Amino acid sequence: MTSRSVRFFFMSFSNPSTLIQNPSLRCFCTNTTAVKRKSQVQYPLQFQEKSPQRNLIAVSCLLKKYGFPALELTNFLEKNRRLLNLDPAKIENSLKILLSLKPSQEFLVSMISSCPRVLEYDAIKKWGGGIRGLEEGSNLSSLAIRNTLEVSVKFELDYDCVLGSLKCLKDLGVSDITLNKVLETHPMVTTMCAGKVRDSFEFVVDTFGIGNVEFDRILRIYPAVLVYGIQNKLKRLLDEFRVLGFNMEVVKKQLLRDPRILALEVGELSRCLELLKSLKCREAIKKDIFHDGAFKAGYEVKLRVDCLRNHGITLRDAYSVLWKEPRVILYNLDDVERKIEFLLHVMKVDIQCLVGVPEYLGVNFEKHILPRFKVIDHLRSIGGLGDEVGLRELIKPSRMKFYNLYVKPYPECESMYGRFSRDTEARSQHPVGMWKLFKPQNNPKSRVDIMNIKSYMDSLA
Repeated sequence: MTSRSVRFFFMSFSNPSTLIQNPSLRCFCTNTTAVKRKSQVQYPLQFQEKSPQRNLIAVSCLLKKYGFPALELTNFLEKNRRLLNLDPAKIENSLKILLSLKPSQEFLVSMISSCPRVLEYDAIKKWGGGIRGLEEGSNLSSLAIRNTLEVSVKFELDYDCVLGSLKCLKDLGVSDITLNKVLETHPMVTTMCAGKVRDSFEFVVDTFGIGNVEFDRILRIYPAVLVYGIQNKLKRLLDEFRVLGFNMEVVKKQLLRDPRILALEVGELSRCLELLKSLKCREAIKKDIFHDGAFKAGYEVKLRVDCLRNHGITLRDAYSVLWKEPRVILYNLDDVERKIEFLLHVMKVDIQCLVGVPEYLGVNFEKHILPRFKVIDHLRSIGGLGDEVGLRELIKPSRMKFYNLYVKPYPECESMYGRFSRDTEARSQHPVGMWKLFKPQNNPKSRVDIMNIKSYMDSLA
């Protein structure tokens, strides 16, 4: 090190104003320009004119003003950072348009939460005129409007095309209740132009020979009848019905009874009817199953298969359960659902146990399942069970055997079980005094009869 550099080194410490502490480096630096530039990077003193941070407070205050929950606001803006790049004035215009469609704070919050793109003014500005073209008095629900806007914004649909589809439905005689149902469950109908909607309507009406009132009811129960491509599916489905031997009158009767038959997949009804033909059960049960015809019986099988599949049972096992226990078909679908809910949430039994014990679904709930479960649950609570009682041991035994095993040794269980209880009086099968009607009639004996009897007795002696 030269003498000049050494002198400069010591002279730099002689002036305290040049000693600026740098906390990040934990040392002293004499270059003030470099320190200033580095500190501004770490702690910016001013934002850019159009930076997202500058809009954060404005957007937050604007959403709070229109009722957006403050607790959810931070998480919402963190997931949708691009909203901070929008002009707050345009966001407010979007909020006003949404309120003009449905003046409800709950609707506004749910709409923004489910589809934040509605805050972009360019995507929603065409809806500023409202939902025009419908008859006065048409009252769309909040969910229907929300679904319509979501589909319109997501697929960038033309405003006039959406309103044209809705107006076409109203012109076809669709009621407000049905229109709400369609938009709440199948809002993709709005992606179809008015011509395709009318074609679907005419196809269903001409094929089944129904009127506007019947079509309105069908559409209310099964809105998917207007889904794009339904015509090709219905043609294949009707061909299957003809092959199975059902004429159009039978199909129409069942359609008006339950329009959900149009949701059948091709080949599904054939498999259900094959299962019914292969049943090995009492003739009385089979007669009750086919009481309303083969079409209705096959469709009832389909409904119960779907019910079991919705609870986690495979398709093959669902058919197996119905084949082993055909009495399930005779029970109402609500009763089947009730038994399954009781099995899962009260008895805490896995749904797969039904494959091994399908009789659970074929017995009466109030008379068979509930009393037995009360007895077993009571014995389990007091430690009266030596071995664990499963679903098979609960359902399989006869009434008398279950009574002798679990009820008779414990008198307090007799009131729970009800059947064979000592306190329960046995009801007579016939009214009191009816035995007199079965007593043989006494015929008066004549003198001739007495003489014949005496002569007969004398011959024997």
